[in-house]
Amino acid sequence: MHYKYIVETDVKSYVDGYRDAERFMGYCRQCRNYGHRYGCPPFDYDPMDVINRYEHVRIIGVKIVPDDRSLPLSEADRLMAPVIGELNAELLQMEAETGGAACGFVGTCPYCGGAPCARLAGKPCRHADKVRPSLEAWGFDIGKTAQQMLGIELKWSTDGLVPEYLTLVCGLFY
Repeated sequence: MHYKYIVETDVKSYVDGYRDAERFMGYCRQCRNYGHRYGCPPFDYDPMDVINRYEHVRIIGVKIVPDDRSLPLSEADRLMAPVIGELNAELLQMEAETGGAACGFVGTCPYCGGAPCARLAGKPCRHADKVRPSLEAWGFDIGKTAQQMLGIELKWSTDGLVPEYLTLVCGLFY
């Protein structure tokens, strides 16, 4: 079962209140995906050049509540995958309708079927029409966004089992 939350605000307020690019790029640099996935930094553009084209941002959060709380944490990706698929499709549709810029989810590419990212071989993205960076990859604080804008406290596993709920946060600049 999952629950969706949507809020909208102006881009300037969101950037001023929730973006800390230096801090989050530091986290990105520590990630094994840094420079290895097309949705991950470093980018060949400045995200602010894209963000500044828009006036509004729509933030979408989803709480995924597992039916079985005894599942190992390793099952989290399986629980999130169908919701990520739905959200990515929704984001791309909203992007097309508004002429905006979507921010989805990074990690394992849902479009390449587990194949290594073409970025590793210096080749163009096989799904450039679908792959989008995450809000984190553009320097936004997702914990703060979820809590202050959506009223969702991020939950973490403390016992090796999936937490009470899993949280996804994405956005659309338009």
